[in-house]
Amino acid sequence: MKIKRNAAFRLFAYGKDKSRYQIRFRVTFNAQRLDLKTGCQLVDFNAWDDEAQLVKPGYKGPKGETSLSINNELRNIKDQMDDTFKFFEATDKIPTPSELQKKYEDRLNGTVPQRPEPEPKKERKPKAPDFFEIYDKFIKESGEKNAWTKATYAKMETMRRDLKAFKKNLKFSDITESTLTEFVAYFRDVKTLRTPRKKKGDREEYDHDDIVGLKNSSIEKKLRFLRWFLNWATEKGYNTNMTYKSFKPTLKTTQKKVIYLTKEEMGRIRNLQLSEAQAYLDPIRDVFLFFCFSGLRHSDANNLRKSDIKGDHIEVTTVKTADSISIELNDVTKAILEKYKDAPFNDNKALPNYTNQAMNRDVKELCRLAGINEEIRITTYKGNVRTDEIHPKWELVGTHTGRRTFIVTTLSLGIPPNVVMKWTGHSDYSSMKPYIDIVDSIKASSMTKLNGLL
Repeated sequence: MKIKRNAAFRLFAYGKDKSRYQIRFRVTFNAQRLDLKTGCQLVDFNAWDDEAQLVKPGYKGPKGETSLSINNELRNIKDQMDDTFKFFEATDKIPTPSELQKKYEDRLNGTVPQRPEPEPKKERKPKAPDFFEIYDKFIKESGEKNAWTKATYAKMETMRRDLKAFKKNLKFSDITESTLTEFVAYFRDVKTLRTPRKKKGDREEYDHDDIVGLKNSSIEKKLRFLRWFLNWATEKGYNTNMTYKSFKPTLKTTQKKVIYLTKEEMGRIRNLQLSEAQAYLDPIRDVFLFFCFSGLRHSDANNLRKSDIKGDHIEVTTVKTADSISIELNDVTKAILEKYKDAPFNDNKALPNYTNQAMNRDVKELCRLAGINEEIRITTYKGNVRTDEIHPKWELVGTHTGRRTFIVTTLSLGIPPNVVMKWTGHSDYSSMKPYIDIVDSIKASSMTKLNGLL
């Protein structure tokens, strides 16, 4: 005879503030019900997996109870109840709830003589979560939740490839201090970058230089990405190895140099006479100067539509942060918008559109032709090795230089930082500090021009 039944664990809140939860075992059979205490409890409702009928991995109670110890007890309770039902099925008897409970408790306490049974199978240890499957889940869930940009997805996918290249079968338990140290060494001594290098005299064709090893500043970024993932995995209960939180390698770095254009350099670009062969740089110049006089990022200028122009200002919802900002127009930005007001751009765009890569390339060429050749020293570290490189300024200019130029220029003119932040969309005053330091330095050096006047 087979007794139809259903058994499930349920949480019951108790205590004055109902902040603790008993795990009870409810059995229904033959239109009867039996509720049993398991002796197990939780202090976190979210630690319970109702679908699996188990405590989620990573839980630890106030008395040191772990998800593994609690789940083992729950499985034992369920197995003993199944054996109790088999006893009554063998005797063709449907028990009352009290009979079922007594026989179950006797069996649980080991007082019921049992027929020899096959040796129970050893319980398999829960399979450790696969590191890279969890990483993929992190990309999918965090990307959707936080509306990642394509650039963020690309960075995290690159990080996945780096981790895979470092150790194919990486596990959370492998993240020890020695492994993290090896990881840093991998980036410093093994990781290869293919860096595009323009062929001499050719604007379109590029060679590639293979560069071995990342600079310390790039390694720091990689470690931040790894900590981001491990923090997420820890919160979700996939990771219980906390070694990464205390891992702080010594990576000597220098403050990143802010590259911006002076008023005189912007004038050179604006007044540059272009030949017929260089005519392709004219719209590039317009868009770049628009960055310099509006503070827009490349992505926001590319996304600017004619409908965003509202008389004396433009209204923009930034691509990077989704902030809504309003930027007043000045003579330069008005003239540039007026120049292209009748241009039939796709999607009613207000300005010529270029990829960031293409525009970075052509802006450098524009600045080279304008004679922006000031020598700038860039200091970097790879491990403990210091490298000093001297570059002509035009080589260091890119699309973001326009935004930096706008910030330095407006602050130099005495416009308060809080006003500039409204135009640029900065929400954190600390992000403006590097620019304020530059302006303070400019003011200090300008004061020396008064020397010797009397």
